[in-house]
Amino acid sequence: MIKGYCHVYTGDGKGKTTAAFGLAVRAACAGKSVYIGQFIKDMAYSETNIVKYLPNIQVEQLGLGCFIDGPPKEADYEAAHKALEKCGQFLKDGTYDVVVLDEINIALYLKLLPVDLVLKALDERDSKVEVILTGRYAPQMLMQYADLVTEMKEIKHYYQQGVLSRKGIDC
Repeated sequence: MIKGYCHVYTGDGKGKTTAAFGLAVRAACAGKSVYIGQFIKDMAYSETNIVKYLPNIQVEQLGLGCFIDGPPKEADYEAAHKALEKCGQFLKDGTYDVVVLDEINIALYLKLLPVDLVLKALDERDSKVEVILTGRYAPQMLMQYADLVTEMKEIKHYYQQGVLSRKGIDC
């Protein structure tokens, strides 16, 4: 019997989405199907090009962008709920072997979604589906639920020296 596990990649350090995409590549290269739903992002970062190279990975940007201009709007709440509904269906029906909920922890932190709805979707998933949840500020309840929790901790970052995101490395 194959069992899928629940991973949480959180913390203030760089590499949460990168780790999730790395796992996605590994899974795809092993013949598994992968769905990556990005809960906040709405820009085509370099990693979204993965679909050009690995046909068994699907990436969808389900969010409306970052909240630099102020707090989330009603449309952001609606988008998060629609995203969870869509991802929840993939978790439940086992369409994909691996499902990544990228930046869902941020959606939870911003209260775009209640934690209990996410836990319900995780509880209802097909037992063979591996699920990865990324983003800073993972709630304690989610970390307790997970089978694997990795905290990325920033020790030093070139951003502090004024280096902005570099295409292909940071974005």
